[in-house]
Order: sequence, then structure tokens, then C-alpha cells
Amino acid sequence: MEPDLLHGVTDAVATVVLHHPAKRNAMTAAMWAALPPLLDTLAADPAVRALVLTGAGGTFCAGADISTLQGSSQEAQELAVRAEEALAAFPKPTLAAVRGHCVGGGAQLAVACDLRFAEEGAQFGVTPAKLGIVYASTATRRLVSLVGPATAKYLLFSGELIDTERALRTGLVDEVLPVDGLEQRVAEFTRVLVSRSQLTQAAAKEFANGRGDRDAHWSAQARGSGDTAEGVAAFLERREPRFTWTTSG
Repeated sequence: MEPDLLHGVTDAVATVVLHHPAKRNAMTAAMWAALPPLLDTLAADPAVRALVLTGAGGTFCAGADISTLQGSSQEAQELAVRAEEALAAFPKPTLAAVRGHCVGGGAQLAVACDLRFAEEGAQFGVTPAKLGIVYASTATRRLVSLVGPATAKYLLFSGELIDTERALRTGLVDEVLPVDGLEQRVAEFTRVLVSRSQLTQAAAKEFANGRGDRDAHWSAQARGSGDTAEGVAAFLERREPRFTWTTSG
């Protein structure tokens, strides 16, 4: 099979698989270019309430497949940045499920997700200093906001890989799971995500990502959604809520 982005939707969770196992799922130019329109399609699907990004086999993504990135390094970086920005802007919760190497462009994609769960033994690295590449300002700021300036500088200045213990300690990952425990934990947690209010999640994501001050907009959405009334009723009746608001409004 050619390098590709595999995807499917099960129980309201879309899964996107980076599939290039011959090169540890390194992203080809075509894979970078295909990610934004795929995300647009999944975002518009009312059946999708959360998204998981992962890699085929035993690794997440070893970065960019340099052999497929013709032209200047600037053009290659622009492809990666467009994919990263599309992932960061995805309107529903996103989770990177990481095994093995999560390096370079792979780390860029993982950091663009809302959450990162990793299997023990995974390794993380941000490696432009090994290639003489200027890391994009948007990617740098996103990394700094996640792990702080000191850890971001360590990763960017050195290009060294760090293990899951350090990644967890610095905030690069949210949970570390035993070997063979990642898939089950991701399934459990995404079931929680899809059961919650999309209204709450969408507003919280916008606020947390610093995309402006739209309190009035979200208050109006809450008043018209019925989600608050349903949440309170479900709590009082000791049942699971049935929220109906979607990102399409």
C-alpha cells in the first residue's frame, strides 16, 4: 500500500492513521497535503464527536519523508504548517495516541492535538536543529504554550529525544500507559469525550487556545441549545445526559 492517511468512524470517534510503515510513518508531501481536506470532511460530519490521530504499527511518526519533499525547505515547511494548523483548528476534541517515535513533523502534529496519550517506551523529539531548519513561529508558540519556554528551548536547541517519563513531567503528554494498554485507554477515554456536551467542549477549546473573547456568543449558544437544561435534568434524574448541540450550531 502506498503512503496514505487511513481513516474511519466508529461510535462517534474518527480515527486517522498515518500509514507509511516502510519509513516509520514519515509524512510524505502528499500526506501533508491530504490532511487538511480530510479534517474538513470529518469536522463537517455530525456523526463525529472526537478524533484520534495515531500511526500504523508500532510507531507514531518519524517526521517528514524528506525524499518526497521536492523544492525548497520553505515549501515543505508550509505544507507541514497548513496540516498542523488544520489539526489545531479542528472543532472537536482531538487526541494523539503515540507509540514508538514521535519526532519532527510527528511531534508537530501531536502537539497540535488537544491531548496526547503515550505508550511506555515512546520517544519524542523536535529536531529542526539537526537539519538547519527554522521551526515555524506558530509551531514554536504552540510548543511553548504546552511545555513552557525552558523545555521548548531544550527540545528545539538540542534536537534530543526524550522518554515518556520526561514527556509526562514536562506536560508534553497527558497520560503514559503500559505496553499494550494504550488502545484500551484511548477507547475508554474517547467514550467519555463523546458523552459530554459538545457546546462546553467547543467553547473551552476556543478559550484555551486563545482564539478571542466570545463570551457573549457562547452564552447565547448555551441559552438556545437546551444542553444546560438537559444536563441539569439528567443530574437530578440520575441518568446519562443526551446533549444535542453540535459544532454546526
